[in-house]
Amino acid sequence: MTVQDILHTITLFVKEHEMWAIPIVFFLAFGESLAFISLLLPATVILLGLGALIGESGLSFWPIWLAATLGAFFGDWLSYWIGFHYKDGVKNLWPISRSPQVLVRGHHFFNRWGVWGVFIGRFFGPFRAIVPLVAGICAMPQRYFQMTNITSAMIWAFGVLAPGAFGLQWLAKWMG
Repeated sequence: MTVQDILHTITLFVKEHEMWAIPIVFFLAFGESLAFISLLLPATVILLGLGALIGESGLSFWPIWLAATLGAFFGDWLSYWIGFHYKDGVKNLWPISRSPQVLVRGHHFFNRWGVWGVFIGRFFGPFRAIVPLVAGICAMPQRYFQMTNITSAMIWAFGVLAPGAFGLQWLAKWMG
């Protein structure tokens, strides 16, 4: 099954069952932010597609944005927690054990940028889920991590959903 097939299946399901939009968006954002699942799940592409569905169907943007924000927040929080509690042992866990260079690059990025690395990393696919794991491994103070985590999650969720949601609405008004 290709990414396009997955995108089509999920957007079609949400279109037919709008009540599932909030939990689906939450779990997609959670999976996209969780260190181990994000390496396997093309959630950003699906969330962009769901953003367009919001604009097309008239679903309420803000509850779906909140679901994406909370999913991203909790995914990073769990990644941080895993790193904090298991330290360097995470390099032996699948799928990171199959791509240890991802953890090494995440360490370099975090060591260079610190708290800003957690914020910036949210917006770059390869670092999105690894940097919080590394922040936990490096025992970054939790209050700094969580402040950065919630702020970046709010902005990221808006950036992923809003272009489709508001862009299509704007385009429809402009065209008609």
